[in-house]
Amino acid sequence: MSEDIRLWFANRVPAGWFAGPPEVTSDGEEILVVGNLPDVELAAGTAPEALAAARVARIDRFREETRVERVKIAREAERRFRRKVAWGARCGEETRIFTTLSLPVMTRLRMPERSVLDTLVAGGVARSRSDALAWCVRLVGMHQADWIHGLREALVKVEEVRSKGPLN
Repeated sequence: MSEDIRLWFANRVPAGWFAGPPEVTSDGEEILVVGNLPDVELAAGTAPEALAAARVARIDRFREETRVERVKIAREAERRFRRKVAWGARCGEETRIFTTLSLPVMTRLRMPERSVLDTLVAGGVARSRSDALAWCVRLVGMHQADWIHGLREALVKVEEVRSKGPLN
């Protein structure tokens, strides 16, 4: 199904919006579409802060100029795939996600795990236990990226084998 979604967006997003097809990821609730914008051209020796600001400005301009069409495409996709659609753009090293779902996730934590979250809140790292848990998940994702990538690849292979099984 995720390949169907990726192809649908690759064929539905107007030519010229992005430098190449958009990156499309999805889970059971949401589809995230992120495209690469052409990088800004500035004079050699431009300060890194100015370069970052110019890239963010390009992303902001894209967001405003494409809003009506993005909403129209998102509504079509939401009807077709029964999931919410979020958009984002990348320009050079700057990435901005415009709107995404923030879903509650049911979890049961014992006192030691809650203590870790409470320490992060007390230390000002997070505003709440929910933020602290999201921070922990991002941290694991950053530091275990290769391992998680390998696990995701293995899951894709499992899904391929299942789709060829006797119940399909």
